Amino acid sequence: MSSNRPNICFVAPNNYAVLSGDPNVQHIGGAEVQRALIARELARRGWRVSFVTLDHGQPDGIEHDGIRVFKAYDKSEGIKGLRFIHPRWTGLNAAMQRADADIYIQRTAGIETGQVAHWAQTGGKQFVYAVASEPECDKRVGNRTSWRERAFFKYGLRRANAVVAQTRRQVELLKTTYRIEARLIRSAGIDPTPDLSDEALAARLQAPRILWVGRFSRPKRVDRLLKIVLACSQYRFDIVGDHPNPAPDIAAAVAGLQQQPNVTMHGFVPYHDVGTHYDRAALLLCTSDWEGFPNTFIEAWSRGIPVVSPVDPDDVIANEACGRVINSTEDAPPAIHELLSNTADYQSTARSAVAYFRASHTIDKVASDWESLLRSVAVD
Repeated sequence: MSSNRPNICFVAPNNYAVLSGDPNVQHIGGAEVQRALIARELARRGWRVSFVTLDHGQPDGIEHDGIRVFKAYDKSEGIKGLRFIHPRWTGLNAAMQRADADIYIQRTAGIETGQVAHWAQTGGKQFVYAVASEPECDKRVGNRTSWRERAFFKYGLRRANAVVAQTRRQVELLKTTYRIEARLIRSAGIDPTPDLSDEALAARLQAPRILWVGRFSRPKRVDRLLKIVLACSQYRFDIVGDHPNPAPDIAAAVAGLQQQPNVTMHGFVPYHDVGTHYDRAALLLCTSDWEGFPNTFIEAWSRGIPVVSPVDPDDVIANEACGRVINSTEDAPPAIHELLSNTADYQSTARSAVAYFRASHTIDKVASDWESLLRSVAVD
């Protein structure tokens, strides 16, 4: 291993869709997007980068954009009750061995956190854990995981050679809850260099479209989205997202959205195509209970699109004038109308959003922060 540029492997079972662009693999989340962005940039800079993902029938060791992908296991295989050990754990270990990295990186609280940490510790490798959402930092993760996932997550978190957080609040929570000193590295985005002229920004407001992007899961609060849509019938809404098996209450809210004449349901959209929906949006709406640092915010701000949200990571929306923070569902309609009905205010907010993005979230800056961290871990 060269201490200056160690070999790295992202252990990310659900990442193949973003890496390959395969439309038949429909799992794309914020953590998957972030891993792919960072990995591609590090590979472009000359790092040897690999991934361990699920087996979707792709060749083992296939290369995408200079990144080798090793397959761990097929989720459909194995005997219930035993498949946790084989083929899942054994397959994960075998794929990590074939990757032959110096540093293994895993993101999102779960069983893999402990499995990767154990592999690294027993094999003399380094392990970096990256936070995906705020509940991982203060034990709220226990509200949405099994006892086994919680146990493996805590085991792995405490054995990480480094922990990466997305926000200052996450850093503080990790220190308070787990006595872990995390490293702050912001999430990254690609700069599409939007047209910020008065004319272009004013044109967005002629027939403004409001965009919502996410999975139809409980923390995303699709029920709130429906209430806001009903209260904002004068605006068009584009809803990008799906869920293969939503809970009954979520399915009912989705059905309600499908019935609204001012809503277009786009379903699952591959990552490389979702930018077209941002490009025609005037505003991004978030209705979540919690987030990490949403990729949706970064995608919006990079294009000068204000965000209306009850979630405001590190108070960026408020402090950087990137949109409007709402305290309740009822606050959303007036906040939306205020932004979309005042051209001068909208233009100022749009330009502030781009300025903040370029100061904090460009891929060049974030990848450089990751390089610094990885080099420091390599020499520990």
